[in-house]
Amino acid sequence: MKAIHIRDVEPAVLASLKRLASSHHRSLQGELHVILEQAARLAPEEKEPPTLSLITVKTGRKGAWRREEIYGEQGR
Repeated sequence: MKAIHIRDVEPAVLASLKRLASSHHRSLQGELHVILEQAARLAPEEKEPPTLSLITVKTGRKGAWRREEIYGEQGR
């Protein structure tokens, strides 16, 4: 399991979190787990990347494109 280390927490914030944990009969770590789990539920759902749909068009031209035709001299 991964770990998170948070630096420079204001003493007043830390004291408040400890009081909150105590009021819920949890350790500070347990209280932070609950807070993080609640916050994670607010994150937007992960979306699937859009699929790429290609259409082939006949141009009447024979042969394949060469790199130079597509990118020119800058493509080197």
